[in-house]
Amino acid sequence: MCGIVGGVTNIDITALLLEGLNRLEYRGYDSSGLIVLSKNNTFDRARTVGKVKNLEDNLKAREQKISGNIGIAHTRWATHGEPSIDNAHPHISMNSVSLVHNGIIENYVELKNDQLSKGYSFSSETDTEVIAHAIDFAMKSCPSLISSVQLAIKSFSGSYGLGIISSKYPDQIIAARKGSPLVIGIGKYGNYIASDQMALLSVTNEFIFLEEGDVAEIKIDKITIYDLNSNLVDRPTKTSKINPGQVDLGDYDHFMQKEIFEQPQAIRDTLESRITNDSVLISSFGHKAKENFSRIKQVQIVACGTSYNAGLVAKYWLEDIAKIPCNIEVASEYRYRRPILLNNTLFVTLSQSGETADTVEALKAAKKINSNITSLCITNSEESSLTRISDFTFLTHAGPEIGVASTKAFTTQLVALALLTCSIGKLKKSVNKRQEKEIIDGLKRLPGLINEALLQETQIKELAMRFKDKTSALFLGRGTMHAIAMEGALKLKEISYIHAEAYPAGELKHGPIALIDKDMPVIAIAPNDELLEKLKSNLQEVKSRGSQMIVFEDENSKVAPMDSMEVIPITSNLGRITAPIIFTIPLQLLSYYVAIIKGTDIDKPRNLAKSVTVE
Repeated sequence: MCGIVGGVTNIDITALLLEGLNRLEYRGYDSSGLIVLSKNNTFDRARTVGKVKNLEDNLKAREQKISGNIGIAHTRWATHGEPSIDNAHPHISMNSVSLVHNGIIENYVELKNDQLSKGYSFSSETDTEVIAHAIDFAMKSCPSLISSVQLAIKSFSGSYGLGIISSKYPDQIIAARKGSPLVIGIGKYGNYIASDQMALLSVTNEFIFLEEGDVAEIKIDKITIYDLNSNLVDRPTKTSKINPGQVDLGDYDHFMQKEIFEQPQAIRDTLESRITNDSVLISSFGHKAKENFSRIKQVQIVACGTSYNAGLVAKYWLEDIAKIPCNIEVASEYRYRRPILLNNTLFVTLSQSGETADTVEALKAAKKINSNITSLCITNSEESSLTRISDFTFLTHAGPEIGVASTKAFTTQLVALALLTCSIGKLKKSVNKRQEKEIIDGLKRLPGLINEALLQETQIKELAMRFKDKTSALFLGRGTMHAIAMEGALKLKEISYIHAEAYPAGELKHGPIALIDKDMPVIAIAPNDELLEKLKSNLQEVKSRGSQMIVFEDENSKVAPMDSMEVIPITSNLGRITAPIIFTIPLQLLSYYVAIIKGTDIDKPRNLAKSVTVE
């Protein structure tokens, strides 16, 4: 949630702040704002409700332009306080401290009451304003800005990524993180901070990734970092492998469209150096993965949102193919109950960003419950909280995903989980050499099969017109396709705002069938598997209630067309591993084109953010 960017430079920083906000807008767009220190060391601030474009328009309309060499900026996903100019960041305390914040201060009411008693006033409803006042108060007794921040943060409960500037210390920015990611960029014209390295790719590819509890003093010629215990530390500088062109739209209309069509390459990149012609390389999960995975007796998966749906598919695979028990839970629920974690459990976390707060905290909780578990994170982000606290990491190599609704991150997660299933099955001798080769052959065919599925784009675009006046939709699938149906329903509701639900097709008669009429479109997935005939019977049940149906099928499924039913063959000869991945593609395209018809903001759907770093 929320995007932070800032810098100390020898050039005017305003344009960079705006560019950084535009690149970070996927993290939240309820409001935005920036502040710079002018030449006379006073704050010059601009804030607007809505997207960064509104802030840009505000700045263009000003007679007196905002300019300066040091500044911070913020794009907000609202937690405490509605989207408004008063609640927009940056916040200011006593004209001495200004800051931007990503996170939640859980004890802000207690802090606010204490600060009111000290004579501080509040202009917003946010929890962030207490941070600014706490730092200002600490400055009365501390010899430096960084020591003031170190003192103030000791009183905070919750999470924070902070960028702080002061009119009394006009040569520096202070960065602090606990639970919310922050990076420092080292550039030609100065040094910078951001929530995500993508915000700074136009000025640098050299980054320092702050660790939990770090506080950094950033000047134009010097960076000083202290850990949680105020010890001076040296964090490594890493070179980003992201090409700036990867985060540009190119010839596509939307990032979601671009990322749908990038999936063949993303899968090739994820498979590279992880497989041979006939086997999976278990070492791709870590050099001691074989030793550790050999001991596991069960798998526990925790995830949120789209990643949770990927985990549901993996549960079927792990139990059906690898023959090992697997549980899957929503991370936000798992961390607040008292689960039983047996020894020899592989605890798998799935997160595109590696920063999903509930998933990170679920892993921490699991380690406290049983320190003997083995943890594996599957993520698209090399430098993230999950990678730091997990025993093993598998990077999906999906590349930057800008669209809030996940596409290529999901399918590459499925590829990673397929490799995990094969690896465990191989070690448990439930997958023989022939089966392993069949899985590998299927995975190698995936890019070509996805390209074939993408050829249905025109037909799917036409089908999307059926949803022009619809307010609800029902998705059906059986086995792993129930999880894919859930992902299809999630995509549709995320970007088109149509209410959509997914059910196992066999559950129709236990309630959902009551909703079906001519105004309720039903989307079904029909692979050629052992449940096909039962699914065909379920489709008859739907047809008898007068619904319009769309069926995506394997060419060999031979679903008999009926009135008000459109059958779209996707491909053929799909196996248990490849089928869920391939059938994801038409559902992504369908949701995309329905959203276009509805006129919604596809890449930045309302109320959502890409990386959920708050509870």
